[in-house]
Amino acid sequence: MAKTDIGPQTVLYPLPTALVSCEDVAGRRSIITISWTGICCSTPPMLCIGVRKSRFSHFIISSSRKFGLNLPTEDQVQIMDFCGNNSGRDIDKFSECHLTPVSGSKSGALLIAECPVSLECEVRHILELGSHDLFVAEITATYIDESVVDGGGKYIMEKLKPIAYMTKSREYRGGFSKSLGRYGEYKDHFK
Repeated sequence: MAKTDIGPQTVLYPLPTALVSCEDVAGRRSIITISWTGICCSTPPMLCIGVRKSRFSHFIISSSRKFGLNLPTEDQVQIMDFCGNNSGRDIDKFSECHLTPVSGSKSGALLIAECPVSLECEVRHILELGSHDLFVAEITATYIDESVVDGGGKYIMEKLKPIAYMTKSREYRGGFSKSLGRYGEYKDHFK
């Protein structure tokens, strides 16, 4: 396959999408849509999010050092797009989107009740990178709606309905319920 060098690009795809909820000590709250995110450590469980310095949520997370990372479903794509394209400086996104703020049980980080999965996070490190700062946070609690897991605690993808973001086409994608195999299933395939 012939390939062309297109220069350095952010073409890692698909990217997960999350609604990051936060609140400062004065009670100002916001929700920002994030796709620059991922798990970065297993023990202790940690994730990272990249946030532009100009964003209101950056200010809140930097001062409070906690946030909720909430996973929306395909049915919530309009909420996700709205929260990613409007500033929390000007509006209350919880009210506008008819979302219920809930405090986490560990740090009190703000979570979104309507999302089926919410991770309560405490910031451990902030790395200045360029256009974005990277917040590295410990996951202190995970809250899962029982309707999206089976009896063994495994996610039911048909109910979870995660959303992915495609950077170059700037579109949201869904339909990730088809299984392609399990970890270790093909470990001897090429021997």
